[in-house]
Order: sequence, then structure tokens, then C-alpha cells
Amino acid sequence: MNTSKLQAFATDARRQLMNAVRARLDAALVPNSDAQVDDPRAFDFLQREIERAGGSEQGRKHVVERYAYRWFNRIIAFRYMDVHGFTGTPVVSPVGLTSTNGLPEVLAAAKRGEYDSRVFSLRVNDKAKERIEGLLSGSILADDPQGRAYGLLLQSECRFWNRNLPFMFENVGKEAGRVDELLMPADLLAEGSVLRNAVEVMTPEDCGVDDPSGNVEIIGWLYQYYISERKNEVMDGFKKNHKAGANEIPAATQLFTPDWIVRYLVQNTVGRLWMQSHPDSQLHKNWDYYIWPSENDSVGNEDILAIRTPEDLTVCDPACGSGHMLTYAFDLLYEIYEEEGYAPSDIPSLILKHNLYGMEIDERAASLAAFALTMKARSRSRRFFKKQVEPNIQRIAPITFKEDDVAELNDLYQVNLDSMVWNTYAKADVYGSLIQPPQELVELAASAQKNADDIGTLFDPLLREHAEEVFAQTRYLACKYAAVVANPPYMGAKNMSGELKQFVQDHYEDGKADLFAVFIMRNRQFLRHNAMLGMITMQSWMFLSSFEALRRDILQKCTITTMAHLGTRAFGSIGGEVVSTTAFVLLNSFVSHYLGTFIQLVNGESEKEKERMLRTAALQESGNQNE
Repeated sequence: MNTSKLQAFATDARRQLMNAVRARLDAALVPNSDAQVDDPRAFDFLQREIERAGGSEQGRKHVVERYAYRWFNRIIAFRYMDVHGFTGTPVVSPVGLTSTNGLPEVLAAAKRGEYDSRVFSLRVNDKAKERIEGLLSGSILADDPQGRAYGLLLQSECRFWNRNLPFMFENVGKEAGRVDELLMPADLLAEGSVLRNAVEVMTPEDCGVDDPSGNVEIIGWLYQYYISERKNEVMDGFKKNHKAGANEIPAATQLFTPDWIVRYLVQNTVGRLWMQSHPDSQLHKNWDYYIWPSENDSVGNEDILAIRTPEDLTVCDPACGSGHMLTYAFDLLYEIYEEEGYAPSDIPSLILKHNLYGMEIDERAASLAAFALTMKARSRSRRFFKKQVEPNIQRIAPITFKEDDVAELNDLYQVNLDSMVWNTYAKADVYGSLIQPPQELVELAASAQKNADDIGTLFDPLLREHAEEVFAQTRYLACKYAAVVANPPYMGAKNMSGELKQFVQDHYEDGKADLFAVFIMRNRQFLRHNAMLGMITMQSWMFLSSFEALRRDILQKCTITTMAHLGTRAFGSIGGEVVSTTAFVLLNSFVSHYLGTFIQLVNGESEKEKERMLRTAALQESGNQNE
């Protein structure tokens, strides 16, 4: 995979899309514009979004950034699905999938009078076909009839795919979905457009067309590169003593995890848990980074989390980004289900329903994580979309209620919770999955789920919808999992906003010096007893005095089963001596006699060399145990 080409494409796409969305926004804001006349409710929603983001130019920039990214996600999603044949008629790709000069096949087919009956049988697309035909025949006059026709085709496809991918394609029954259409970039067919460049750069080979489960890793790389310029802006701001608030945190803290590190962590958490309960399994022979415990380090039955069936292996990434940890966990879990004799057509749905859970502060990354998992599932099962199963990816979003809302909510759910409890997620765009929901909210979320049919219908439906969002977030944050795997956000206290710094000081005193350490503490709270935590973090928690209390707590209450001390240069994509890291696995109980396996990789001069050294060390450990 040519990551340098992906980087050039993604950074150029961001500039192009932001300019194009800005042009559409400016046109919509002109007094008596077509947007205001044709869909006043969507226009009002757009204006409110601008005001919520600070109004004036600040609010407009926020809206441009948000909707440009949403269209980037859609274009790369369609390209990936085109390549794998999931779209039926390619939506952004030509018929041969590789020519950058050919028209998208959905447009070429329309010019031949051919339309996908699945797409245009939807009521929301009733009028679109007639307008497309009019534009292409010349009976409807327009400056760019072919471009306008393609825009309508693209909108129609987005509406259709809302059924299977609602996290990527908003329902146009809601104002947000119609704003997506209102701000859709123009000139997508032009030479050098984002659409044509996607066809060139996202090759069938790089999308994993020859791999049974595809290559969704490309989605993660595109996400990292798309936000790279924004990340540079935020980092430059830090040098000027600017602080990271809600608008800066996603860009400042995202870092795509190399595949070999992901495999090491998942194999030694999810894989280890399965092997402990199923010692006759032969799957470990396929795991290149699995560290087989020595006889002296074998835990007793009282220290094993019993995993009787594959469904018991719940896996969570509380800051999942574009979902790399979870997509590899999908592959490993698929092997487990397969070895246990489950029907291959059932396995993808079972994994998404029972096993994988992700939380994310950034709506764009959450959408990509859900998309990546869905593509994994569809690659393994042709009939997956018919099952209507969505990934368990939860954006932790800010939700606020006024005093009048609180009174109505208490009446609706027959409780007496104060405003502070109902507003637990008021600052969720800053605190994310670090929020620990109060017990009374946890209990209400559980009871509301059981008694959903008994809740009154006479109350404000939007208020009830927001309450359901609160309950959904609470259920994720209150749950305990068999395994947690994560590459958490890295951010020193000096770069945190005042409210974030105060929050971590109040709730995570021992880790307050850096967000990664805060997440070590929070992730342990997500674990069941004898569950396993796998993380890659900065190495500083092992040495600095500011983390002494954190180290002591880990060593007294947990057991380090394996650690790969990576040092610098483990992340080739960011180069050089930027971060010094360590990858480790904790058992969530203390086993006094357990020594663990520690692998020193700091002398590796490159990511590739460190990967080779880790693979060799794991092979040696496996060989020693088999002698």
C-alpha cells in the first residue's frame, strides 16, 4: 500500500472539499437563496448549527469542516464498496474500476437509460429519476446538466444506503441529512476532483480485493492523513500556548496504530483469554505475536476469566478512532467462531452483535469505525446486509437539558434526578469516555431499556430521543468487558484546556500528567475481574516520578503478562524521535508468582526492524514452551 500517495490524496481532498462546501454554504446564506426557499426547515437547522458553533465566521468554518469531512467519508466509502462489488452499479468508479477518465458507471448507466431498481424504488427517490432523465435528455436546462444529473444520482445512492449504513449516510427525513445534500460539493466529475483522485489512489489491490476480508486498514490511513493538516495547526497552536478544547482534541490526539502492534495487543488479550479457557485450541499457531506463558507463569483456574463460548469474549476500545483494534479483533474472533463450528454465514452478525464495542469522541472517526467493521462483515457474508445488524460503535456526544427539560424528563421516566445527573454528558465532546456516569443514571438506563414500551408517547419526541441517546452512552460507559484494547490519546497537561485539566485532576489524580495515563486508569475500570487490558502508550509512566502512584497501583492490583518496550521509531508514519512508546498487557488481578514476558525493542532503528524483532521474540517464546 502506497501510503505516501494516500497522504497526498487525503490532504488535497480536504482542501478541495472545504472550498467546495464553503462555496455551497455561501450561496445558501445569500438572502432568498434557493436553499432557503426550497427547504426552509433544513436551512433553519443549518443556521442553528452555525450559531451553536460560535456564530459568524467561526461557526461557518466549523460547519464547512464538518460537512466536508462527511462527504470525504462518503466518497471513500463508495469507492471501497465499488471495488468489492457491494454497490451493484459502481457509484463513484467507472465500469472497469480503474480508469480515471471514465464516467462513474452509475452515470454512464443512466445515460443508457439504466437505473438500479433497488435505489429508485424508494419513495424518497421518486422525483430524482425524472429530473435526472430530464437533465440528460435536455428537457431540463442547466449550466452543467451532466454534473447536476450525477449529483442527483449520488444523492439517491446516499439515501438508499442509509438503510444499511445509517452512520455514514444520514436519513434525509431529518434536517441534518438534507443539509448534507444542500452542501454537497459541485464539480465532482472534473479532472483532478476528489472523486477521480479516489479512483486513482484507492486501487483494488490496496482495498484488498484479493483478500477474503478486504483491507479496511486503508480507511484508517486515510482518516489519519485527512486530519494531518488540522493536527499540524493544533500542534502549532500548542507552541503559542493555545490549549486543546472540544474542537482541537480529535485532531490533536489521533494516531493510527501500526498493524503489527495491533496484532500483538489483540492476540495477547483476546487470544490469550480464549486459549486459557480452551487450551486444546490450535489457533495460536497462526498468531505471529502471541506470547505463550511459561509453566511458571501459568495462572491458576481461580485467576482465569471463564470464556465458555465465543459470544462471551466482549472486546472494547474506549477511544477507537477509525477502528483498527476492533477490525483485527473481528478477524481473530472469526477464527474462534469458525473453529467452534458456527455457520460461516452467521459469524459476522454474531461478532458485531455480541463481541465488539467501540466508543469515540469524534463523530467522523466513529462513522469510519462502524463502516470498517461493516465492510469486514460484508466481506465474509454476501447476505450480511439483509440481517440489518449495526456495529456497536457509540459516539460519546455532548447532550444538554434545560431546567424545564429536566422536569419533563423526570415526569416521563417517573424519577427525581437533578439537573447535574441529566447533564452528565454536557461536556462529552471534551471528556469523552473518561466520563463515569452516576449510578442512578446507570440504573435508569437499564430500566428504560427493559421498559421501553411502557414509556409515555405524549411527551416531546425530540426530548425523548435525546434521553435515549443519554441512556445509550451510559450503557456503553457502565459496562464491563472481557478485554479492552487501545491506543489512547496522548496529551500532556500543559496542552489541556482548563476544564479538561480540572476534570482529570478531580477524577484521575494519579494519571493527570498526560491523557494516556488517564486512559490507563479509565480502561482498567472497564474490565471484569481477571479480564485483560492491552495498550500502547508513551513509555514515561514506567519511569517518571509523576506516575509513581499509578505504577504502584498497577503493580499491586494487576499483573503484567507481557510488555514490548518499543522506544522511539515504532510509528514509521510520524518518523524519528517523536514518541517513545511501550506496548503491554495487564491481567486485571494480582498473581504473585507471575513473572511475565518482557521484550526489549528500543535498539531497533526502524518500525520494520522492531516488528521483526518482536516477531522473532514471540517465535522463540513459543519454541521454548513447545520443547
